[in-house]
Amino acid sequence: MLSIQDDPSMERLLKGHKNTVTCVHFSPNSKLLASGSVDKSLMIWNLSAKGRSLRFVNHQDTITGVQFCPVGNLVATSSKDRMVRLWKPSLKGESTVFKAHTAAVRSVAFSHDAMRLVTASDDKSVKVWSVSRRCFIYSLNQHTNWVRCARFSPDSRLVVSCGDDRTVRLWDTSSKNCINCFTDYRGSATYVDFNSRGTCIASSGADSTLQIWDIRTNKLIQHYQVHSAGVNSFSFHPSDNYLISGSSDGTIKILDLLEGRLIYTLHGHKGAVLTVAFSRAGELFASGGVDSQVMLWKTNFDTKSYREILEQHSRRATANPSPHLTDIHPRVPHPHQTQTPDIQGETAHQVDPSEATSGQQPVLNSILQHVVKQLDVLTQTVSVLEERLSRTEDKVQECLDQTHHPGRPPDRAPDHLT
Repeated sequence: MLSIQDDPSMERLLKGHKNTVTCVHFSPNSKLLASGSVDKSLMIWNLSAKGRSLRFVNHQDTITGVQFCPVGNLVATSSKDRMVRLWKPSLKGESTVFKAHTAAVRSVAFSHDAMRLVTASDDKSVKVWSVSRRCFIYSLNQHTNWVRCARFSPDSRLVVSCGDDRTVRLWDTSSKNCINCFTDYRGSATYVDFNSRGTCIASSGADSTLQIWDIRTNKLIQHYQVHSAGVNSFSFHPSDNYLISGSSDGTIKILDLLEGRLIYTLHGHKGAVLTVAFSRAGELFASGGVDSQVMLWKTNFDTKSYREILEQHSRRATANPSPHLTDIHPRVPHPHQTQTPDIQGETAHQVDPSEATSGQQPVLNSILQHVVKQLDVLTQTVSVLEERLSRTEDKVQECLDQTHHPGRPPDRAPDHLT
């Protein structure tokens, strides 16, 4: 039976905001957590046992985005007051202000080399700024409605953005050109980001969907509709094996991207969940919502290898003991939207573990056995290919020898090459 220690668990409830929490982000060392709110305040939470938290209130309207600098000495915030601020997280609360846009600024993010900032705004533009010189560099202007979110790729060569024009746009930072545009949304595209390798982008929508695109092939590779209302935020686990999402349906969902399925649904917030974020190492994640609370969670489920997870799923699918209920807060069944078609041609069953019954056990067991058989076939295929490659290399060497010794009669080719 899977231990409860492998389930995500809520570590702390952080209370300090007086209104909706709109954004959260961990410091690089995971010792601090920043959060922004409709109450116009920035909170820097010290996550040590007796650490002192800080509150800053220089913005004149809702804080919409927050992010620590990758080297940890600055915090950037965006706001509906049209400003972006760079803070030094100290008692003095000093900040530098950018008069960034002509309308509300919806997001702010550092490049991974900490040299630049990218902002997205209701003025329909994406702008890039120099951190060291505290000045504007260039603007990206092809969105036709409010831009909700913009992020740099890990190598800083690309920017991805999304907005209320129902598009996700990919930009080349060298040419300043839009090099791709994805348009598969029935409503606003609410959030977007790269995975840690920079090979994929994920985007969420007001239509309750999550989509993952491979930017090397420009193809949609995974599509999820596990929420019953709009998805407001998501975060890739640093391993890229998991993704968490927060929704207006009041839940946090955890997806296993390797298996292509929902593995946990977390209840804790009262009302919409507007923001979620993993820590840099992935051992923690945080969430915030309209209940004015910030919740700190311990991941737990990412500590085991993928093989161990498969083995545990197999054990949980047997008749004795019964399946472990993995709904966290509270542990009761709840409604959710079920499966959506997988882009690869098979059905991706978005199964809520809290609704698992003993009647589903044979089905789960059969699926796992099928997966194991397929892996065995792949292993055997690789072995055969390796053997054939070795024989081919031997034949090539024989041909080379014949070239150097023309009087020698050629050997008969092996049967598998004739």
